[in-house]
Amino acid sequence: MRAIRRFTVRPVLPEAPAGLSTPAGNLRWSWHPETQDVFASIDPVLWTEVNHDPVRLLGAVGRERLDELAGDDDFRGRLHAANESLERYLTGERWYARKAGEDAPRSIAYFSPEYGITAVLPQYSGGLGIPAGDHLKAASDLGIPVVGVGLFYRHGYFKQSLSREGWQQETYPVLDPDELPLSLLREADGSRAIVSIAMPGGPDLLARIFVASVGRVPLLLLDSDIEENPQHYRDVTDRLYGGNSEHRLRRELLLGVGGVRALRVHSRLTGAPAPEVFHTNEGHAGFLGIERIRELTLSEGGPGLDFDTALEVSRAGTVFTTHTPVPAGIDRFPRELIQQYFGGGSSPTPGVPADRVLALGAEDYDGGDAGVFNMAVMGFRLAQRANGVSELHGHVSRGMFNGLWPAFDEAEVPIGSITNGVHGPTRIAREIFDIAAELGADVDSDDTDALWPLIDQIPGRRLWDLKRDLRARTVEDARVRLAKSSAKRGFAPAELGWIETALDPDVLTIGFARRVPSYKRLTLMLRDPERLKRILLDPERPVQLVIAGKSHPADDGGKKLIRGAGALRRRPGRPAPHRLPAQLRHRHGAAALPRLRRVAQQPVAPLRGVRHLRHEGRAQRRAQPLHPRRLVGRVVRRQQRLGDPVRRRCRRRRPSRRPRGRRALRPDRERGRAPVLRRRPRGRPHALAGDGPPHAQVARSQGAGDAPVRDYVRELYAPAAHTSRALNSDYHGARELAARKKKVRVARPSVRVEHVESAGVGDVAEVGATLAVRAFVALADLGPDDVEVQVVHGKTSADDDLLDAGVTVMHPTESYEGNRHRFDADVPLDHSGSFGYTVRVVPRNAALASVSEMGLVAVPA
Repeated sequence: MRAIRRFTVRPVLPEAPAGLSTPAGNLRWSWHPETQDVFASIDPVLWTEVNHDPVRLLGAVGRERLDELAGDDDFRGRLHAANESLERYLTGERWYARKAGEDAPRSIAYFSPEYGITAVLPQYSGGLGIPAGDHLKAASDLGIPVVGVGLFYRHGYFKQSLSREGWQQETYPVLDPDELPLSLLREADGSRAIVSIAMPGGPDLLARIFVASVGRVPLLLLDSDIEENPQHYRDVTDRLYGGNSEHRLRRELLLGVGGVRALRVHSRLTGAPAPEVFHTNEGHAGFLGIERIRELTLSEGGPGLDFDTALEVSRAGTVFTTHTPVPAGIDRFPRELIQQYFGGGSSPTPGVPADRVLALGAEDYDGGDAGVFNMAVMGFRLAQRANGVSELHGHVSRGMFNGLWPAFDEAEVPIGSITNGVHGPTRIAREIFDIAAELGADVDSDDTDALWPLIDQIPGRRLWDLKRDLRARTVEDARVRLAKSSAKRGFAPAELGWIETALDPDVLTIGFARRVPSYKRLTLMLRDPERLKRILLDPERPVQLVIAGKSHPADDGGKKLIRGAGALRRRPGRPAPHRLPAQLRHRHGAAALPRLRRVAQQPVAPLRGVRHLRHEGRAQRRAQPLHPRRLVGRVVRRQQRLGDPVRRRCRRRRPSRRPRGRRALRPDRERGRAPVLRRRPRGRPHALAGDGPPHAQVARSQGAGDAPVRDYVRELYAPAAHTSRALNSDYHGARELAARKKKVRVARPSVRVEHVESAGVGDVAEVGATLAVRAFVALADLGPDDVEVQVVHGKTSADDDLLDAGVTVMHPTESYEGNRHRFDADVPLDHSGSFGYTVRVVPRNAALASVSEMGLVAVPA
């Protein structure tokens, strides 16, 4: 028989160890080894069985054992130390209070559809959720006042296994909130705090609010699985990234609109300051901007602003981060569906005109689809500041979305870049902190700032041996998981003898642990099997692969990639994709593993002590302040210029880069990383235990790291807060900005650069000369204060395109009838070679984040 209701009975702890609930309820334990040790000591076997989950451990441990711990002075002392450490962590002064500056926001709301904080809270799928979780953890360590907003999925993403033939299989275990480190946000009378959103045709969509404590950061997770909702509303938060278009739209309305309302409830009940900056991690939460506009246009309970003024207020305090490098990864809805939800009498944001909402997500640019509503496009239009997640990705994004700013070259499209990083304390092996203690340093395991200066003091031999030990643990973990997975797939024990010798801790190991959509080139290496064979079977510099990844349940192409990766580990006689050579199929140097999150949890020594193959290099150096010239990680070289005209349109596809990408990746393994890894002082073969460490690799392992979250504070959050305060103080600045933008848009077609002339350079221009430029500009209904006239200059291509252009501002010197003006500027010629220039007129306003923000420019005819 099946139970009609399920709930968890929590233990009543004896008086002495009652303090266990405090560290168990704060996810800081997931990156604090000392606290993990306390829980492990309760029952080491049970700790392993519950997959290192403190809440489940306390729910499963027997009362007799708890009574025993109550009288254990050693345990009580360690528990007391763990609680004191947590208290210091939560209340002590951190980086933000010391360094952020006066413009730093008092509170920042961070919206993401998924968060990868710990496997105990499986609310993530991969490349979006893991950085989001690390963002919250790093913000906590730095004392940045962030509040996370997301959804609670009762099935999470899914649990992965592999069939006997290597195909991905999915199961969806139900998550019980009572068994998770979550608390329910309640009203003063003890009832559940609820947010509601109007739906077309009714009833309202309701959601309760769970709170997860991520160190100092509260994470609000909205859950629609409550009795008051009809079943189709309860299913809104059933699983991550499932459902049809309308299901996804309801989920994104709950995240964006409901998320803002949850923040208001949280501030009301806890006294937390209202956020000044709203950061949306990808377009899924884009409707938060519409909700903020609704709040600002309310005449009762709000300032009663008009739509345009409210839009400027909202934009000023909003940051948008795009992650997707291809159009296929962007959420798009039929326009008719958006009209249905926002155009009826039960709009989720009443008072906001449906036509204005539709315009924000319209692909109204060359190459766009007029029949869809684009969430990323709305994200850019609702945020004054935007960024990609690496230098290269910023470049790609500027090309993808150039159509939103068609009058500007790609380099001036207002999409910056902040390179994704990882949360150091989560991934640094605890042995590094033990070594630091031996060196006399007092370094806390959740504060790595004091650790980096010590890295160079660690002897290379010691660091290399530690790396080898950690690699051996990874090999052992892979063997155990291979055995379990193979048994579940139906293989007989006699068929699994090879697992005992699978992988080698002394061989260069390349790991791939990430989500597997079709566009991620997981099987790129399989396209040249003979070359791959030479790399993996090299007698002096062998390489081995550990591969893990999940594909979306509906992504058959991604599932084929996972199965294709299994070709590296086929048994003799079984068919293998891509016709791999027999020697390669026999080799025990490749492993395809299920359960991505387990692979990604392996520690490293130290952060970036494990080398990274990545598609970017220059931005990474900025994140190494202690070693500005040291290369940390390895760049996969680009073989095709991404800035070609094909990239200029938002929706246009670029030519395939697969063959060239394959050729770019392999030489790095053959000529670069494997030789560096195995280069020993005496040149002995790689497997000799008595060899000294490969010094070039050790040197590159001793690089430092810095939290990208600091870059978000300096480059995005603080400027957004400054502009937002300027517009929000009495809304006069916002009204003025909206009025001036409207004025500029109306006048722009009549603004003309009528004539340009220059002087100061004769027939032969020489370095050191000064070019005097004059421009005669008709400003129509604008004044000189409304615009900025610029000389754009630099080297030229064969087609007279300006390369690496610089800008010199021109100043008004004379005025004529008809609102015509002369602007002058001097341009020094400080470089030899080709030189060109032009003049342009762009909007000017102190509240604009860049000259390209409005996408308007006038140039000579």
